[in-house]
Parts: sequence; structure tokens; C-alpha cells
Amino acid sequence: MTATPDSAPARTSRFDSVAVYLRPRILIVMFLGFSAGLPLALSGSTLQVWSAQSGVDLKTIGFFTLVGTPYTLKFLWAPIVDALDIPVLSRLLGRRRGWLVFSQLLLMATIVFLAFCDPAISPWAVAFGALLVATASATQDIVIDAFRVESLESSEQAAGMASYVAAYRIGMLASTVGVLYLVATFELFGFTQTAAWSLSLIGMALLVLIGIITTIAATEPRQSTDASAAHAGKDSVLRVAQAAYRAFADFLSRDAAIAILLFVVLYKFCDAFAGAMTAAFVIKIGFSVVDYANIVKGVGLAATLIGGFAGGAMAARYGMVTCLWTGAILQMASNLAFSWLALVGANHWALVVAITAENFTGAIGTVIFVAYLSALCQNPLHTATQFALLTALAAVGRTYLSAGAGFVAEASGWPLFFAISSLVAIPSLLLLAWLQQRKHFSALEPARTARASD
Repeated sequence: MTATPDSAPARTSRFDSVAVYLRPRILIVMFLGFSAGLPLALSGSTLQVWSAQSGVDLKTIGFFTLVGTPYTLKFLWAPIVDALDIPVLSRLLGRRRGWLVFSQLLLMATIVFLAFCDPAISPWAVAFGALLVATASATQDIVIDAFRVESLESSEQAAGMASYVAAYRIGMLASTVGVLYLVATFELFGFTQTAAWSLSLIGMALLVLIGIITTIAATEPRQSTDASAAHAGKDSVLRVAQAAYRAFADFLSRDAAIAILLFVVLYKFCDAFAGAMTAAFVIKIGFSVVDYANIVKGVGLAATLIGGFAGGAMAARYGMVTCLWTGAILQMASNLAFSWLALVGANHWALVVAITAENFTGAIGTVIFVAYLSALCQNPLHTATQFALLTALAAVGRTYLSAGAGFVAEASGWPLFFAISSLVAIPSLLLLAWLQQRKHFSALEPARTARASD
């Protein structure tokens, strides 16, 4: 099937567009999205709030972004997930579901370990615990991404992605607002701050059971079953080596492969650089933890969900390159709302405006970006490894390039810091223009349109 760069997929009826979200496969993916979103904030914004409230300095909080390293390096062990089975679990549940339950049990254990750490006494022990949580979470992400792509029909992929992203954000809400409300409630009943945080994090560990129950209720993808049969009898090391080599060789053989990888790293960098200090910024300029929970995460969730569906509608109507330009410019502009908030001060309505702008535009950018990454992964034999590579690279900005954000904020002050965070988007815009000139996005457009219209 051919398509012009900005052609739209075939339209379906409104009833079909809504009914697809009620299909069992879509609902399974939705609940797995919650399971994937739950742990991310525990090593991110929630860790920032916990540390700031415990008196940890800004420079150390900035370095805490490094605990996200497993999200960046997960492609290194993705071939193991693609090629090997988990003893007992894979025999009972299948290859993908066996790995899912294993990663979820590991996730519960690491969150409990983090719960018994204290940033006021040993911030680096907390960092180590958060690193373990991120490792288990990244492994779960590898499996869920492969499971999602292999489980859904081509006509269900867009709906599956929208449901996944929405539930992912709700999972993040549970591990931010949920944790903060639990902490405030426990403190209200006389628990110390340390005990309140410990009990709240244990509550998050129990929520991982939602993902485990969903995994057990799901059906193993047929493609995974076929792959397991094809691998039967082969040497384990050889299977892993072949999966890794073929996945990377297939991707690196593309035209402008290095520029594509740089673009993946930089597209969300301006969001990540500002986000590395957003939670600390809100607390430091005078808002309470409850304000953070109500506005940053409560209002922010609503803006995110609306922005996500807006991004999905945009992706369905316009071409990929148009959507990427729109998302990039909106993300860049939204950071300036925080510069304005820094000048206004601790005004609740100003915080609502800034958070709404940031979450709405960020969600549009995320949905469009995930659609782009999915279009790059067109070989079903290497889905887990290639998608893990791309999402790991996307995490480089959040993990490494943003590690110095605390130093920049301390040296420049909040208004200038967020202006700088907007300007760091410029390299991604230059790459976007260069790739557009080379017809990179036009080459992906037919595959995207054909999948959406199946």
C-alpha cells in the first residue's frame, strides 16, 4: 500500500473506534500499562520529593537521575528476554508471561528493599535501592513492549498504545500522589516521617499484584509460542548471540542510522532536563507536599490524559513529520511556563497553568514519539530487542544528560534554568529538519498507514 507523507489512515465508525478499547487484548495491555507506570516515579519524581523533604541537597538530588541507568542500558539484556525461557514459569505460562511474572516478583522485592532505606541517614543507600527498582522495572518494560506488539492485531495497535499510555500515567499517579497521600495520612495518625514513607512504599509493592494477576489472566501471544518452538534444542548462548546480532545489524543497516539514534536521544530531552528538577522546584519555592500531589499529579494527570488522546487524534489525521514538529515545538514552549511560575512565586493558580501546559504538551509529544519508535521496529523477529534499544536511548536524556540539571539550577536560578531547558530542544529540531530533508519520515509513513488501516 502506498501513501503520501501526510495521508491519513482509513476511517472507522465512531462505534468501532470506541468498542476496540473494550476488547480483552486491549484491556490486558491497559492493565499492563498500569504495571509499567507504577515503578517509574519511585526512582524519579517521588524519590525527588522524598529526598527534598528529608533535607538532601539539590546537587545530590540532581545526581539521583543516574538511578535511571537501567532504562538506558536495558537493550543489553533484551536479547536474553527474546531468546531464553524462565525455568518453571515459562513452562507454566509461556515465554513472555513467564518473564513478566518473574520481573514483577523481582519488582515487589526491590520496592520493599527501598522502603526500608532512609535518605536522611544514607541517601546513597536510597539511590542503590532505587537502582534495583529501576532494573526490575526496565526488565518488565522489555517484556511488556514485546507482549503488546505480539498480542495485538495491526488494527488494534493504535488503541492499544492509547490505552497503555493512559494506564501508564495512572500507574505513575499511584506512585506519586498515592504515595504522598499515604505518607500524609500515616503522619496524621502519629507515624514518624521515616515510618510513613516505609509503609507507603510497601503499599506500592502490593500494587504490583495487579500486574501479576493481569499476566496470569492473559493469553501467551502466538508469535511467542512459535518462537519458543523454533528455538527448541538450540544452545542458549547461541540463541542470545543471534538475537542480539540480528536485531542490531538490522537497525544499523538503515540509511542515516546514527542520526536517527541521536534524534531518538534528543527528541524528549528538553522535557527530561526540566523534569529532572520540577518536583524539587515546586517544593523549594514554597508549595507543600499536598499541593504537589493535588496540582502537579492530580491536575497534571487530567492534562496528560487529554493531551494523550489529542496526540493520538493528531497522529491519525496528520503525517508523522507534521506531528513530530508540532510535538517538539509545543514541548519547547511549555517549559517557559515554569520560568513564569518562578517569577510569580507560590501561587496555586499559576502552578495549575504551568502544570497543565507542561503535561498536555508533553503527552502529545510522548504519544507521537512512541508512534515513531513503533514505526522503526518493523521486524517481528527482533521486537523486544529493537524497541528496548530505542526506548533505552530515549532514556539517555532523562538519565545522563539531565544529571547536571541541579548544578545549572543552582548556578542560574529557577527562571533562567527553565529558559535554558527550553533551548536545549534546538539540537533535536535541527536533526528533525535534516532527517525530513533525507525523506526518512516519508519512508516510514506507508508502513504506519497500512498498519493503522488494516
